[in-house]
Amino acid sequence: MRRIFVPYGESEVYQGMDGVQRRRLIQRHEHSYSEFGYSPESLHWGSRGTQKVRFKVLAEIGVSGGDSLLDVGCGFADLYSWLKGRDVAVAYTGIDLSPDILGRAIELNPELNLLQGEIFDFDWPLQSFDWVFLSGTLNWDLGDNGDYARRVITRMFRLCRKGVAFNMLDSLGLDASLVGQLIAFEPDEIMEFCTTITPDCQLRSDYLTDDFTIYMRRV
Repeated sequence: MRRIFVPYGESEVYQGMDGVQRRRLIQRHEHSYSEFGYSPESLHWGSRGTQKVRFKVLAEIGVSGGDSLLDVGCGFADLYSWLKGRDVAVAYTGIDLSPDILGRAIELNPELNLLQGEIFDFDWPLQSFDWVFLSGTLNWDLGDNGDYARRVITRMFRLCRKGVAFNMLDSLGLDASLVGQLIAFEPDEIMEFCTTITPDCQLRSDYLTDDFTIYMRRV
């Protein structure tokens, strides 16, 4: 697996998770997959219904048939199946850190380009995909006050030709007692960060009380 080194601040350093963070995330999904199998619960989603709501909002950025799409933290590649079910045929690439989850995704979708790793493990050229999507992957608390999330958002935008769509847990609408090992963000703070990358950003908080989505378009 190739690791990339990209500028961040004044120095060039590897932007991905450290070894401890990676192992913890892999182990969490190993345990959840062992318990739930092919199910949204293995991905720590509440239900397939809310998963589909998030997919719909992501797609409303404007993805069309024939577009290329990178799905960061693809899980079982359910986003691809959801798009296909709506006659939106995309050139789909999915990446996921969990070998268990990804292995099942490959069994379900042998025709797809599915790769194990996080976004910093691959040295794709800039603007390699029309769209880069992420759903739920940034919800785990890595104990870094969201620094990793901001690095991922930056990298996603570098890889897109048309735009980025991602969602996060909303700290303003989420019961803090239910967060546990997850992390929630203030939408306005993330929106402010995104506008430092591109001026064409849009915040969506009109679909679930505990979730928000941001669109970032290339201008």
